[in-house]
Amino acid sequence: MSAALDIRGLTKEYTAGKPVLRGLDLSIGAEGITAIIGPSGTGKSTLLRCINRLVEPTRGEIRLKGGVGGDVDMAKLSGRALRLARRRIGMVFQEYNLVERLSVMENVLCGRLGYVPLWRAWLRKYPEQDIERAFQLLDAVGLPEHATRRADALSGGQRQRVGIARALMQRPDLLLADEPTSSLDPRTSVEVLEMLTRLAAAEGVPVIINIHNVALAKRYARRIVGMSGGAIVFDGKPEDLQDSHLSQIYGGEDWL
Repeated sequence: MSAALDIRGLTKEYTAGKPVLRGLDLSIGAEGITAIIGPSGTGKSTLLRCINRLVEPTRGEIRLKGGVGGDVDMAKLSGRALRLARRRIGMVFQEYNLVERLSVMENVLCGRLGYVPLWRAWLRKYPEQDIERAFQLLDAVGLPEHATRRADALSGGQRQRVGIARALMQRPDLLLADEPTSSLDPRTSVEVLEMLTRLAAAEGVPVIINIHNVALAKRYARRIVGMSGGAIVFDGKPEDLQDSHLSQIYGGEDWL
């Protein structure tokens, strides 16, 4: 399988000499869901935010491959080149990151902000094909009747569905999801992950998801990467993840 993302020697230090990420090497295939698991503070969110440059890596390569823009090293880009490359990476946030006062439709269309002139976005005059695409995605996430509602009128599960639709509006080459179910109840978490799995497959976009729930990771991911202390200590299929690996990832035997 060809790679969509190739990470080599990725290190992040917020304080000199105290790395949060310790020279990670990781290749992500061009399809399927990769789940990143590990205890809080081990660098899972930092890894995702380095990939899309919301956090500046200290050193290493983050090579986004294929797609319209070709191969680029995200770690070395700046200015306009970085803005263009970021369009290729969709992001689903733990706390949704919606514009609460805007409608559901307007939030979804925000996924096209990197592609339309500023005056169009300001006047909310998006191209007709973008509006059609937004309606299609709202239908796909089960919210067509909520298009004109304000985002702050939605439930948590509905907000996360809007967040997923917004990320897919970018037509990304890679989708990142940072703890997308941690604010949701168990039933809604399952619904959101099932929807994310289905849409990612339909769109042909690979997904990297940070997730605390090991059972959900094993249920929905094609591959699991376990992190501990800023390093990768497990990388394999869900069925190969054993209690001994989980003890190594989380420490001791109280990982459940």
